[in-house]
Amino acid sequence: MVDKTILVIDDTISNLDIVNNFLIDYDVIAIDNGADAINIISSEKINLILLDIMMPDMDGYEVCKLLKSNKNTKDIPIIFLSSKADEDSIEMAYDIGGIDYVTKPFKPKELLAKVRRELYLQDLQEELKLLASTDPMTKLYNRRYFMEISKSILDLAKRNKRCSAIIMLDIDKFKNINDTYGHNIGDDAIILLSQTLQKFTRKSDVVSRWGGEEFVMLLSNTDFEGALVIAEKLRVTVENQVLVLEENQELKFTISIGVSAVDTQNDLNIEAAINRADEALYEAKESGRNKVCTK
Repeated sequence: MVDKTILVIDDTISNLDIVNNFLIDYDVIAIDNGADAINIISSEKINLILLDIMMPDMDGYEVCKLLKSNKNTKDIPIIFLSSKADEDSIEMAYDIGGIDYVTKPFKPKELLAKVRRELYLQDLQEELKLLASTDPMTKLYNRRYFMEISKSILDLAKRNKRCSAIIMLDIDKFKNINDTYGHNIGDDAIILLSQTLQKFTRKSDVVSRWGGEEFVMLLSNTDFEGALVIAEKLRVTVENQVLVLEENQELKFTISIGVSAVDTQNDLNIEAAINRADEALYEAKESGRNKVCTK
């Protein structure tokens, strides 16, 4: 569990030592004041904060308010640790954004259980986000999430006056693959293609399974000519790769590709750019397959 980082903020050194000793399964950062903690959080990925209330200069309430007012830190869960057991103090902790409250002297096993529960819920939320945004077979983004993230990327491209391009592609004669070899082999072909697409994308690009054997790519900071070069390299790579089957059989397949520039400066939306690339893909299919066409 060392991939989880817990920030403990408490001005009593003995409390920091106690917490550090029983949270041995995690990466623990121990800080004895609020100001230093704020600085640490700005440079570290923190999964959970254990926060004392009674501290000099900046108390736990103030630290929490600062974190919750910052878009970069507002979602970090905070468990308050305090010797204050009155209802007003507890109510205040929850009102300003705490997810839990543990009174001192705390029981280590109780606090550990709360920490484990919160980190488990984080993992569960991340898993649900992943399921909601990705295609289960290829692990690429799904169509819905592609549209969502692409609009944000193109808004940024427009502000920065950067060019972008759309590539749409699908597997040629995919029905013949399914009919000849079976749907499992068809799925393997889709997975192989998805892996190839990932090798052609940078961190700033977005690639998605559009549906069936069809895929779409958004190439950031790429002009029309650059997108054509990438598309042709991709076509040749797929044409030359081999899917190894059982009984020493091999399957080779090709793809057809449509390319469209995204005119971000003239408010061409993502839907229009995709439609143009889709028209180019249709032209590639109709004019012989295994080629790149443009719109």
